[in-house]
Amino acid sequence: MVYYNVSGYNSGMFLVGILSWWYGNGWVERLRIINDRLRVTTDRFSVFQLITTLFAPYRQIAAGRVEGSIEDKIRAFWDRSFSRLVGFVVRSAMIVIGSFVLLAQIIFGAVTLVFWLFIPLMPTMGLILMVLGWTPA
Repeated sequence: MVYYNVSGYNSGMFLVGILSWWYGNGWVERLRIINDRLRVTTDRFSVFQLITTLFAPYRQIAAGRVEGSIEDKIRAFWDRSFSRLVGFVVRSAMIVIGSFVLLAQIIFGAVTLVFWLFIPLMPTMGLILMVLGWTPA
C-alpha cells in the first residue's frame, strides 16, 4: 500500500528528486557559481594584465621622447624612471592582493563543495547522535 501526502505526491520520490538534484544539477550549479566568482575577481584585479605591464610608467601622460637640452633629457629620464618605479610598486601590490583574494576564493570554494556533499547527511547524522545520547559539551 502506497501512502500519499496531501498534494498526492509520493514523499519517497520527492526525497529522491531532491537528492538527485543536489548531487546532479545542484553540484554543477555550485561549480558554475564558484567559477564565475573566480572569473570576476580575476577580471577585477586584472592580474595577468598587471604582470604584462609591470614596468610600464604609472599614469604618465607624456612618456615619449623629449627634445631640448641635456638637462631636460636627464630630468625626463628620472621622471620616467620614478614613474616606472611607482608603477612597479603599485602593480606589484595589486598582484599580491589579487593573488591572495583568488587563493582565498579557491579555498572557500573547495570548502563549500565539500560541505555541499555532506549537508544532506547532516539530519541523519544528528538523529543518530541524538539516539546515541551525544550532547555537545
